[in-house]
Amino acid sequence: MKLNELHDNPGATKKRMRVGRGPGSGKGKTGGRGIKGQKSRSGVALGGYEGGQMPLYRRLPKRGFTKPNRKEWAVVNLGLIQKFVEAGKIDAAQPITEEALVASGLVRRKRDGVRVLAKGAVTAKLQIVVTGASKPAIAAVEAAGGTLTVAAAPEAA
Repeated sequence: MKLNELHDNPGATKKRMRVGRGPGSGKGKTGGRGIKGQKSRSGVALGGYEGGQMPLYRRLPKRGFTKPNRKEWAVVNLGLIQKFVEAGKIDAAQPITEEALVASGLVRRKRDGVRVLAKGAVTAKLQIVVTGASKPAIAAVEAAGGTLTVAAAPEAA
């Protein structure tokens, strides 16, 4: 195979319709826009226009507030940590830190810290050190004979 022999599969590409090129083309004269009116003209954007009626996006009140400096947590469930320990991706003998969770592939990135939630069962005796954890998660780890330490997040410089 050579570069000049490369080609698409038949029917993979379709030629674009050229409008306004005479009556024989099938899209001549008005070019598929109908007759007269605002939508037949060029440069018209009718997003949200309701024919003079007050549009829906202006009838509904603005609600809520987005905190600009809120914390973004990387969330991990206990059941997943247990699954990774059983698979041998996380060493249960060592303390499980946020870096260990990222290295194992359980968490993609730390963000403002890792928060452990109590979904799933944990049976291994784990020593977990993370930025945040729910109370049921802490209780579940301690019930299995391990410890879950919530360490303060290092401030981003």
